[in-house]
Amino acid sequence: MFELLSPTPPGWGGNLLRGLFNSVQIALGAFGLGLAIGTAGAYGKLYGGPVIRDLLEVYTTIMRAVPELVMILLLYYAGTDLVNRALQGFGYSPIDISGLVAGIAVLGIVQGAYATEVLRGAILAIPQGQIEAARAYGMSPSLLMRRITLPAMLPFAIPGLANLWLIATKDTALLAVVGFNELTLETRQAAGSTKAYFTFFMAAGVLYLLLTLFSNVIIGRIERWSRRGMPSVAGGH
Repeated sequence: MFELLSPTPPGWGGNLLRGLFNSVQIALGAFGLGLAIGTAGAYGKLYGGPVIRDLLEVYTTIMRAVPELVMILLLYYAGTDLVNRALQGFGYSPIDISGLVAGIAVLGIVQGAYATEVLRGAILAIPQGQIEAARAYGMSPSLLMRRITLPAMLPFAIPGLANLWLIATKDTALLAVVGFNELTLETRQAAGSTKAYFTFFMAAGVLYLLLTLFSNVIIGRIERWSRRGMPSVAGGH
């Protein structure tokens, strides 16, 4: 068993670690993109005009209603085809979109819908007295966002965003269906070549677990930092 998991040939451990690295890259990129989309979406839903609010409602409803695997297949294949058709329409040559970029874009769009609702709820949880006091002092909207809204919403948003990050790390496994060499696909290839299915899938499970445990440590520190000066809560990190 240990020979099969060796990081050097004929072991497959190096392949699994490469797949884990690719999974983390996609998860980080998708989470960051989703966070950016979610921030814009939350502000659009709360402070945008009727048209913007309606469009964002359609976006979040569709993304949360359609299974993620179906959405990944749709965005991965149809999305890249639409991009190339648009380029051809403007007289440009089609481009070959890398699996890494496509994976980040697809998962980021899906993550953005959930992040929109998480951040919208966090903004609504801010005591309105703080917002009104800032406006009474004449703060501009951008200054209000930097000085009041973002710091005040962070403690309310972190639990939901932490869940989205952990979901992103697991959703990278769905990209195996489009042939991207993340951890799950590398595991399937190793198990299929050696027929040691139990060994390799257990090893992949351990790697995912270690990633989750490490993430929980980082998330706990960020949550404590965001709640500095606030009263402690039961069950808090």
